[in-house]
Amino acid sequence: MDLRQLNALIAVSEHRSFSAAARALHTVQSNVSTHVARLERELDAVLVDRRTGELTDEGNVVVQRALRIRAELVAIPADVSALRDDIRGIVRFGIIGTTGRWLVPQLITALKKDYPGVHLVVVDATTTGLLPQLQSGQLTMAVLNLPLHEPELASVPLFDEERILIAPTDHPLAKLERVTLAEIAEHELVLPPPGTQFRTEVDHAAAELDITLSPHAELDGMRLLASLAFQGLSPALVPATAAPVEDSPDWTVIPVDGMAPRSVGLAYRRWTTLPAPARAVQRVIREVVRDRGELQPGLHVTLGDELPDDEDL
Repeated sequence: MDLRQLNALIAVSEHRSFSAAARALHTVQSNVSTHVARLERELDAVLVDRRTGELTDEGNVVVQRALRIRAELVAIPADVSALRDDIRGIVRFGIIGTTGRWLVPQLITALKKDYPGVHLVVVDATTTGLLPQLQSGQLTMAVLNLPLHEPELASVPLFDEERILIAPTDHPLAKLERVTLAEIAEHELVLPPPGTQFRTEVDHAAAELDITLSPHAELDGMRLLASLAFQGLSPALVPATAAPVEDSPDWTVIPVDGMAPRSVGLAYRRWTTLPAPARAVQRVIREVVRDRGELQPGLHVTLGDELPDDEDL
């Protein structure tokens, strides 16, 4: 097998057809078909279902390996440049939206100053959306909710943040200075859907109190949840960074008592050596969190020394 064959298969997996893969690779469809067919003959396996354009189970296995190979190849010139004190390259970085709102502007500013050759591509998504991209190698690292349960991923904590209730000012809960989960359960809420990390933790806390929360709507995205509360739809139970620092006459922020904070950390693939540009981004993230994290309302820095400081960068 060779890289052209692997890239052709990756393109088919990403674009779901041979013709779309050919356009993405700036070639003709027959070339893509030939590369995939040769790879299938060598592996003695069907990798793409020609009727649907979807990968088979064998095809998915090959693509997961191929994405890692491609990531390692991209890292080679970046690491060689770093040996000449020239750290440059592209880093695809994922981050949950509530954290990205305050961390990303400072991260970009610091990178421009300290590592001008590093080009950061930021993907804003939920933890649910970031995990498969991180596992497949589409992202080099990501800031997301902890804990993780994927054995191929490693993580280090960055900070914990308190949970808050955003309530429209005309809602009965808005009259309270602090609120408990039992008081919240008496009203319909905007909540993340079941299966998300935040919802699992909230439901677990509710179950311990023998109560059940009533969703008015279920949406996977903290900023969207908060925006619906801002617009008066229903109270929303969210992490502290989902609320702007500025006050508003239309809604109020209420601390929630009796709930453990949400943990946020930096995740990366366990068996991959980060290239020099990614290590530079990693280092700046830690510096921003250490220097600016405690300035965010409801946020408590938990970053330890699990990652190397990369003093050679």
